[in-house]
Amino acid sequence: MFQLIDRRLNGKNKSAINRDRFLRRYRTQIKDAVGQSIKGRSITDVTSGEKVSIPVKDIGEPTFGHGSGGVWETIHAGNEKYITGDQFDRPPPQGGQGGSQASEDGEGEDDFSFTLSRDEYLNYIFDDLALPNLVKEYLAPSMETKSVRAGFKADGTPTNIHVVRSLRGAMGRRIALGGPLRSKIKELEEELALLLQAPDEHRAAIADLEQRIHALKGRILGIPYLDPFDLRYSNRVKQPKPNNKAVMFCLMDVSGSMDEDKKDMAKRFFILLYLFLMRAYETIEVVFIRHHTQAQEVSEEDFFHSRESGGTVVSSALKLMSEVIEKRYAPNEWNIYGAQASDGDNWSGDSPLCHDLLAEKIMPMVQYFAYVEITDGEPQNLWMEYARLKDTQKFFALQRIGSREDIYPVFRELFKKQTHMVA
Repeated sequence: MFQLIDRRLNGKNKSAINRDRFLRRYRTQIKDAVGQSIKGRSITDVTSGEKVSIPVKDIGEPTFGHGSGGVWETIHAGNEKYITGDQFDRPPPQGGQGGSQASEDGEGEDDFSFTLSRDEYLNYIFDDLALPNLVKEYLAPSMETKSVRAGFKADGTPTNIHVVRSLRGAMGRRIALGGPLRSKIKELEEELALLLQAPDEHRAAIADLEQRIHALKGRILGIPYLDPFDLRYSNRVKQPKPNNKAVMFCLMDVSGSMDEDKKDMAKRFFILLYLFLMRAYETIEVVFIRHHTQAQEVSEEDFFHSRESGGTVVSSALKLMSEVIEKRYAPNEWNIYGAQASDGDNWSGDSPLCHDLLAEKIMPMVQYFAYVEITDGEPQNLWMEYARLKDTQKFFALQRIGSREDIYPVFRELFKKQTHMVA
């Protein structure tokens, strides 16, 4: 068995193999650093790479040294301060930790810093995340196909030759063609053995038999070991591949109670969700819905940058979501997900209606629905109504965000892999 290792450098004397090994070895430390870095990023900068630092103590390599063994005492040459039995404090750590005291002769090492690429950075952000309960498969009109084995065929390209099947056919052909000849040779050899008991009397007959046996053995040797007729090629056919189709509804409250800071946090949450969906799944659609007193399906650009505002009627967004599902996304064909961000300050008479819409119309059609309330105070009336759903709806989740630092942990909690969920 041979193992090939590609040690070619990837420009600027950098080895991709060594870098990948480094990222695997210190995956935990890098993941923690990425989680800290994303909290202070701007919306427009969230998709770029990141310079991260790892404490030097976390990348130290263990080493083995040979000691003298046993219990021993020694005084080094030139010592004038200590004698045997003296005790002294352990020296404080130097470098990498910071402090308020300057040092004239202190020594240490800075934290190890390096830059992650955009793809590497997003890999760590969305590590161990997945859309829950993605189980429905449907043969779409523009279906994908996969290549599957379909036996063997007598023609094809040399790269598709099936060696074992070809040799098996060659062996069968040689047995079939040589069988009658071997049987005839066996009969002639038995007859020859009888004549050899009296060779002087049957010289002519013996010579004739030996010639016939020799001719038959030549015919057996003339059977080719492998004939083009024996070649068999692996046959592969295109088979329709069921697609996991998913649609995500992003519902954002843009009413007057949602100030710029709350809208900024909602946008950060949805940007993370949007990047995650686009990166994790190829066949997924995203529906953006903004709402105040009225809900409207908008483009991605308007969803993140429009400044329209107004009062608060959350049920308008849920009604629009239900209508869009009925028109465009059949629940038996699509995996439907919803994510809603609001400060929870809803018209009091509308919150019970939101509860009923979710419980009776939306939750039976969706695979998962997540509600994020953006507030640093007490839970609002909408939260109280939604909390009642938590006990009855298995695929409903709600979380609260009080500051920008809470966005990433809440996002990971809502969309962490949940292997126990089944439809």
